[in-house]
Parts: sequence; structure tokens; C-alpha cells
Amino acid sequence: MTVDLGTRYLGLDLRSPIVASASPLNSDPVNARRLERAGAGAIVLPSLFEEEIVAEEIELNRSLEQGTEQFAEALDYFPAVAGFIGAADRYLASLERIRAQAGVPIIASLNATSVGGWVRYARLIQDAGADALELNLYRVAADPDRPASAMETADLELIAKVRAAITIPLAVKLSPYYSALANFAPAAIAAGADGLVLFNRFYQPDLDLEALDVVPRLELSHAWEMRLPVRWIAILRPQLGPDVSLAASSGAHAATDVVKGLMVGADVVMMTSALLRQGLEHIATVELALRSWLAEHEYESVDQLRGSASQATAENPSAFERANYMQTIRSWVAPEA
Repeated sequence: MTVDLGTRYLGLDLRSPIVASASPLNSDPVNARRLERAGAGAIVLPSLFEEEIVAEEIELNRSLEQGTEQFAEALDYFPAVAGFIGAADRYLASLERIRAQAGVPIIASLNATSVGGWVRYARLIQDAGADALELNLYRVAADPDRPASAMETADLELIAKVRAAITIPLAVKLSPYYSALANFAPAAIAAGADGLVLFNRFYQPDLDLEALDVVPRLELSHAWEMRLPVRWIAILRPQLGPDVSLAASSGAHAATDVVKGLMVGADVVMMTSALLRQGLEHIATVELALRSWLAEHEYESVDQLRGSASQATAENPSAFERANYMQTIRSWVAPEA
């Protein structure tokens, strides 16, 4: 039985619903070719961070001005800098190289802090040849004087300004922490997003007990984390309709995870941690298993499977809401002594 894995995401035709999401490995053209050969439907580049760009510029200025206040002749210590290759230049150059060699869509990712930064770099990314742009919204709501409504309004205005600045497809990667996600998601689409990526997986800081300091610790995802995007895509798919692209992100490690994402209505399922653990060619293993599962269950295509278990089609729609909480608690069975 021939199974059609083709899908459509952000208006782009993909050969497979398995997308290699943002990873430190994806910025290497050699790795991009490996991902393409393994069967990735699209490749998402790691995020361009505005803070990194600004920090490099500040450090350069500090270095060039060092000593000028004490010695007049220090002005001649360094030759004039005609050009400076910073983080943005390196990112755009890498994007151009990968886009020139890749046969699958390349989606750039942008994580900025200022509205000007979002708009400026979004345009540069488009000019460098990205097939689509993923806005990575990352905020920690730590200001007690700023209500949730103000933060949501700022995010929606940001989406609208970036949308107005570019013509390529635009996805917005959301966190699960909006106080009323079912309300915010369609608002993000109305502001100009062509699709949503659910969810942005925040990395929590840790403490070094000896140094008494806050330290970053990277922990790759686990399969159980897929339950959160599965729940919300099941809820949002019937609300947003078939024309809005939805990507499941966080916790996809095997073909069964891809199946779950598609069943609730995702157009693609994104994978990073599994590729870091098992190698980029793991995509080929997942694709083979996905084809086998679809054939075994008599599905001829991804489109036939998509949305078969969303809230609109599930036998028990309430299972995606409070009923799930109650049933889960009551499902616990104590081990026998």
C-alpha cells in the first residue's frame, strides 16, 4: 500500500510532516543536507537573538574606545573599522548558504526584544532567502505592574508589525502560559500569523549550590511533554479552521508521537531532542515507522489521518478539558504490597 506523507504548512508543500525544528546543528549546511536526505519535510534554523547582536556591538565599541579618555594618542591605536561581521551577518550568511543548497523549505527563526529589532531582522531574513519566518515569542511575565492584557496587546502589535514588514509566510511560536490561550490564538492569526507553533519550550534556570549562583542547564525533552501540544492543537484546530497552519513542538521522539500530533490536527510535527540524542538520520527511522503505522491502519495519506481525534471529532471532547484532569487522578492504582 502506497502512503502519501505530503502535507502543507504555511502555504508550503512539504514531502513529509516531520520537520527538523530549531537546533544548534541546523545552521551547518552539511547537516542541512543530511536532514534533507533523511527525509525532513522542512528545516527550522536556530533563532537569531537580538541580545547577541547588541552585546557584540557594545563590546566592539567598548574595545575601540578603551584608553581614549586617558591618552589622546590612543585614538590612533586601532585602524578604522570599515566593516564588522557580527551575529546577524553570520546568521544571514549561513541562511543564504543553506537556502542555496537545500531542496526543502528553510524556515528562519527570530527572537528579538525590541519592535525595531523584530521588524529590521525580519526583513533581512526575508531578503536572505528564507521560505518562511518563525517568530519565537519568549517573555517572562515578571513585572507586577504590567497586567496580562498589556503583554498580550504588545505581542499582537508585534505580530502585526512584522506581518506588515514581510511577505513570506509567518509562524508564531507561542508559550503555553497565556491566561486565555483559546482567545489569544485566533487573535494572533487575526494580527497576521499564518500559523502557530505549539509550544515554545522554556528552559528553566538552575542553582549551583557551591558557587551560590544561577546557572543555565539544558535538558532535552521527553516523550510525555508531547501531551501539552496534543491537547491544545485538539482544542484549537476546530476553532481556527483548516486554513491555519498548526505545528506540534516539544516531546516528539517516535513515529507514534507524530501520529498523535496529526490525529489532533497538526499539519507538521517538529523534532529536535530526538535528533540530538540519536542523530540526524533518526528522521528516516521515524518516517519508515510512520509509513508502516499508516499502512497498517489503512490510511492512504496524512490528510486522511489529520484531525481524526480533534475536539470536534473525538468521541469524548471533554476529555481534552477538565474531565481529563479528574480521570487522570482517579486512574491511579496503588501497587500491590
